[in-house]
Amino acid sequence: MSVLLSPPLEKLVQQKVDSGIYHSVNEVIREALQLLDERDYLLKRRFEALRVDIATGLEQANRGELIEAKAVFEQLRQKTANIKESS
Repeated sequence: MSVLLSPPLEKLVQQKVDSGIYHSVNEVIREALQLLDERDYLLKRRFEALRVDIATGLEQANRGELIEAKAVFEQLRQKTANIKESS
């Protein structure tokens, strides 16, 4: 397999090899692809969790388990204030 990279990407790969962190162009590309695969996996898991959270929220709403928007925003303001105070 051969891969064509744009000049900026080719330069980046070569800089990684030149830094001594990686021993070859293949090693840089392999690491990049492994990180891409890991990122895709994590994104997929986050979307799955979000779908579950949305479904749960819809079920709660259908049962009438709702919170007034004013209360939600007040809770958010309080959390934000507490975070700012502890920083």
